[in-house]
Amino acid sequence: MAETSTGTPDRAGDNAPFRTRLSFDMDVDICVVGAGLAGLTVAREAARLGASVAVLEGRHVGWNASGHQLGTVMPGYGLPIGDLIERIGLEDARELWSLSKEGANYVRAAATEELMPGIALTEGALEVSNVDAGETLISRLQTLSEDFETEVEGWQVDRVRAELKTGRYFHGIYYPRAFQIDGRKYVHGLAALAKRAGARIFEDTPVVSIDPSGIRKRIVTPSARLRASHIVLAGNIHLGAASRRLSETLLPVWRYAGLTEPLGDRLAEVISFQGSVTDSDGIDHFRIVDGDRLMWASPEMTWDAKPGRFGSAIQRRIATVFPQLGKVAMADMFGGAVGVTVHGMPQIGQLRKGLWVASGFGRQGLNTSAMAGQLIARSILWGDERWRLFSPFELVWAGGATGRVAGQLIGMWGRGSAAAAGALARYREGARAREQVREARLAEANRQAGTRSPPRRPPPSGGPHPVRPRPPAPAETHGGGTAAAPSQESEKIQDGPV
Repeated sequence: MAETSTGTPDRAGDNAPFRTRLSFDMDVDICVVGAGLAGLTVAREAARLGASVAVLEGRHVGWNASGHQLGTVMPGYGLPIGDLIERIGLEDARELWSLSKEGANYVRAAATEELMPGIALTEGALEVSNVDAGETLISRLQTLSEDFETEVEGWQVDRVRAELKTGRYFHGIYYPRAFQIDGRKYVHGLAALAKRAGARIFEDTPVVSIDPSGIRKRIVTPSARLRASHIVLAGNIHLGAASRRLSETLLPVWRYAGLTEPLGDRLAEVISFQGSVTDSDGIDHFRIVDGDRLMWASPEMTWDAKPGRFGSAIQRRIATVFPQLGKVAMADMFGGAVGVTVHGMPQIGQLRKGLWVASGFGRQGLNTSAMAGQLIARSILWGDERWRLFSPFELVWAGGATGRVAGQLIGMWGRGSAAAAGALARYREGARAREQVREARLAEANRQAGTRSPPRRPPPSGGPHPVRPRPPAPAETHGGGTAAAPSQESEKIQDGPV
């Protein structure tokens, strides 16, 4: 999913002399357009492998979504795993999933306190369901653990609600190997590592045009020209004139996030889970930062707006999910735009000889941008062909303005459907609970009734019970005849003296 992070980019420590505007012509092996997560990873890995690399950034490092993300790192893609298998088959899906795990491992190896001080890594991620989907959960757990060798745990409703004190979530899937970092510090730390490896980063240097023909490609900027054997387009939706056709294959999506003021002990009373939490419908995404502050992302939209406008919406959402917190004070609001592809997978690979793309990371997560950068650098310098696994996901026009309107309407419909399904699930849960209470009360009433002595039936009206006459004694048989039983008088005579 698309993610969002803390605060505005911190330019301190950026080593400004090495990030000035490009003002002289250059010849390099690889030119990377865009100093976001994917572009900086390409630059770092290619420089480590011995290539000369120049990174051109129209504004500054991490100015957009790459520097404003929640920092959750876990395997997988934006396309649901079942749809991925259906699209390309189980074996290729497993290969792609393995690449996504390599990307997560890459970030973990780079995001250490030694390499990036203050990165604030915390472990674990939890995906929760808005509806009671126990059978679906079991099926997905089996697929992840058995077919894709991913460490996961299934959490029952009671455990989810023990960690998150809300009745809005049901089952959950816990990823113990997932983690989260300070996204802003990661992108700037990655730039520092790229420079350390030998890459040169030029800010305030937009690309005016690209000529990808010939062995040596030509890149024109406002103040200089470059020649390179390979060009990597990692500018997402902001490529603009450099590659209008490519940027039009992405639907621009904005997501804004807020950071609360410190909430003290009351936050720990409501949320004890220290990792990141996402819901299965892509509506809520939040985590605790700095011990007692809550970072919360808003739903997506396809139009740009000032982040401050979404502060009250996030406040309402927090109060809806966790009413115990009430209306919290927001300390900061921020956001960025990402590019979302029509097919739901990132764009990774070679467009033509020497022209590469690493884009479309909206709803994908940090792991995919890291994986793409590493994969493209190895493809260029080592001949790694695994980028062809992404070939089934071709460039598809995103629909322009019509696509943005449709995307917004689809998003609103999806959120409305999810809200309705969640409300229905909670109603059914409440109805079951009420029925259980009623049955328990009825059983208790029956039990208490069974311990009392049965009530005595009153005699019929008209006096005491009538005495039934004693039945006559059985008759004796003599020689086949029947003799009447002797009367009481005759018995006395016979028993008396003769």
